[in-house]
Amino acid sequence: MEQGWLTKTFKGDRAIWGLVALFMFYSLLAVYSSSVGVAFRRFDGNTTYFLRTQFIMLVISLAIIVVVHYLPYRIYSSMAGLFLLVSVGLLILTFAFGSRINSATRWLNIFGISIQTSDIAKVALVLYLARSLAKYQDQLDNFMVVIKYFLFPTSLICALIMPENLSTAVMVFGICLIIMFIGRIPLKFLLTFVGVAVVGIVLIAVLLTFVTKSNRVQVWKNRIENYFSGKEDPDGDYQSNQAKIAISTGGLFGKMPGKSTQRNMLPQSNSDFIFAIIIEEYGLLFGAIPLILAYMILLFRGITIARKCETAFPAFLVMGLCVMIVIQAMVNMLVAVGMFPVTGQTLPMVSWGRTSVIVMSFSFGAILSVSRVVNARVKNEELSADEVTDEGEKIYEPAKQ
Repeated sequence: MEQGWLTKTFKGDRAIWGLVALFMFYSLLAVYSSSVGVAFRRFDGNTTYFLRTQFIMLVISLAIIVVVHYLPYRIYSSMAGLFLLVSVGLLILTFAFGSRINSATRWLNIFGISIQTSDIAKVALVLYLARSLAKYQDQLDNFMVVIKYFLFPTSLICALIMPENLSTAVMVFGICLIIMFIGRIPLKFLLTFVGVAVVGIVLIAVLLTFVTKSNRVQVWKNRIENYFSGKEDPDGDYQSNQAKIAISTGGLFGKMPGKSTQRNMLPQSNSDFIFAIIIEEYGLLFGAIPLILAYMILLFRGITIARKCETAFPAFLVMGLCVMIVIQAMVNMLVAVGMFPVTGQTLPMVSWGRTSVIVMSFSFGAILSVSRVVNARVKNEELSADEVTDEGEKIYEPAKQ
C-alpha cells in the first residue's frame, strides 16, 4: 500500500528521485555539523538554527519538485522568453538597489527576503536556450540567427551578472557554450563567442574602472594574478588552505560525523566549502566519492532521458539543466580541493541556502517532468492533452536513430 502511494506521488525517473533523497540526506548532516559553532556564536547558543532553516528549505524544495514535476513541460517552453525578461529586470534592480554583503552587491531584498538574482537568471537562460535550440535548429548555420537568438541573450545576462560576480558570469557563459555545443551550433561560432566574451570582459572592466570607484575590478585582478603567480591572497588563500587541511585530515574514512575541527576556521563552511567539511567528517570513501558519483549519475540519467524524447525542447531542457547542475557541483568541488580560484558557488542541493535551493529544486522538478512524460509514453499510460503532443517542435534527430 505504501509503495503504491509513493509510486503514484513521485513519478518520473526513480534514479533521480533517489539522488534527490541522497543530496538532502547529506545536506542535513553536513549543514548541521558545519554550522554548529557559527550558530552558537551568532544565535545565543542556538546550535540548531541552520539545521532548522535548512530542514524547512528542504521540505519546501521537495514540495516544489513534486509540484513542478506534475506540470506539463510545455509550460517552460511557452514562458521561457518571459522568464528571461523577468530575470533581466531582477538583475538590473539588483545592480541598482541590491544589498551589499561581503563587498559585493549580489542580493535583492524583496519584502524582507534576500534573493540571489543570478541563480534565477541562470535557470531562465537555460530554459530560453533550450527553447531557441528547438525552434531554430534548422537555422543554426546562420550566423546572424545565432547572434540574435543565442549570443545576445547570453551576453546580456552575463554582462549584468559580471560587475558584482565575475566567477558566476564566467561559469554561466561556459554552461551556455556547452548547451549550445550539444545543440549543434557550429564550433567556429562558439569560438567566436569566446573571443567576444574576452573582449567584453576587458571592456566592462575598463568601463567600471573609469565610471565608479566602488567596483570589484581590482579584486578580480588580484585574485587572478595571485592564483597564477602563486602569491598569497589574504581572503581566498586562507579559505582554500583551511579547506585543504580539512580534506587532508579527513583521509579515507573521515573523522566521523560531528568531529570536524576546520568548521570553526572556514567562514563559509556550510555553503561554499561544505564539500571540504563532508570529506573531513566522512572521508573520501563515504563523503567525496558518493557525491561525485551522484552528480555523474545525474548527468548519465539526463542523457538517457534526452535520448528517449521525441521532440527537441524536452531533450534540450533536460540536458541543459543537468549540465548546469553538474558544472556548478564540479566548480564547487574544485574550489574546495584548491584546483580552482574561490568563486562562491554552492554545492547544488547540499549547501545551506535559500535561493539556490529553490532554483535547484525547480530544475530537478523540470527534469522529472520530462522523465514522467517519457516513462508514461514508454508504458503507454494516459497523458493529459498538453502532454500528448508538442506542436510546433521539430523532431530531435538523435532520438530517431
